[in-house]
Amino acid sequence: MNTARTRATMKDVAARAGVGLATVSRVVNGDANVSEQTRSAVQNAIETLDFRRNDSARLLRQGIAASIGVVLDDMSDPFFSTLNRAIETEATLRGTLSITASSSNDTAHARELIQALCARRVDGLIVAAPGGLEQSFLQEEIRAGTPMVFVDRPPEGFEADTVLSDNFGGAVDGVNHLITQGHRRIACLSDGSKLYTVQQRIDGYWQALRGAGISAVPQWEHADQSSGTSLADWLTKMSRWSVQERPTAIFCTNSRASVAVLRALRASDTDWPALLCFDDFELADVIRPGISVVAQDPAAIGKRAAELLFSRLDGSAVGSQGPARAITVKTRLIPRGSAESPTI
Repeated sequence: MNTARTRATMKDVAARAGVGLATVSRVVNGDANVSEQTRSAVQNAIETLDFRRNDSARLLRQGIAASIGVVLDDMSDPFFSTLNRAIETEATLRGTLSITASSSNDTAHARELIQALCARRVDGLIVAAPGGLEQSFLQEEIRAGTPMVFVDRPPEGFEADTVLSDNFGGAVDGVNHLITQGHRRIACLSDGSKLYTVQQRIDGYWQALRGAGISAVPQWEHADQSSGTSLADWLTKMSRWSVQERPTAIFCTNSRASVAVLRALRASDTDWPALLCFDDFELADVIRPGISVVAQDPAAIGKRAAELLFSRLDGSAVGSQGPARAITVKTRLIPRGSAESPTI
């Protein structure tokens, strides 16, 4: 259920204060030609209704630069830098300033950044909320009239405009590709992240195995941080398993896990299993054979997120206060050789 309430309007303020719209406008704009009694009544109505003036649509129509805030993870990550460039392009086309901040996946810092941008009255926000962030304050900002779009991870506990990759479906496609190559013992390795995206990919991994009638083997799944055992140590342990037990293929849930696995495999003396990674990464196509990946489309995510936000700001949504919308951006399987050969 959409829990966002309708934002109070100047008409609501006028009705509560018992004055006309023109009077409310004069008070809001600081006009001195208003009696103290009337000004007090209007101010009380504003506070009671939590009214905030929203000049976004008027500014956009007049061609006056508005501003949006963008809070993402580490901007050195190619996924987020590409996503941000797409947002900036859409904002520039609309004469809007895009103010970008990096949370470094730190919940306290993310909260500070979002609150600071809201305090500066940006016209809207695009947010990739870190895992573990207590999000009730975000819901309050939306209720107060700040349009917000979530990217990469959905909001927790309430509904809002969201643009996500098809993490579950992409993982199913990737693991099914390994299965079609003849693999039945497929490991799933992650960096231990508690993010929604990683969990969706792990769920997709298990779904693909079940769909192929492959019995689940819990030790095939390993998360680096949560178990206290590094990916390198796990791979060393795996190399000691019998040939009948050892996975013949590895599915990595994100680029960080992929790079860690590649380094560990490069340093080992064992034959490499087939490898398929969720999310493309730099040099994946340069290694020989190239690393097969399930590629996301961060440019499309950024573009669609900006379009959703501006549709709220310029009133072109089905009612700018309409229900939350969710967009899922498809992933793309790119076979490069590492998943198509038994060893690398």
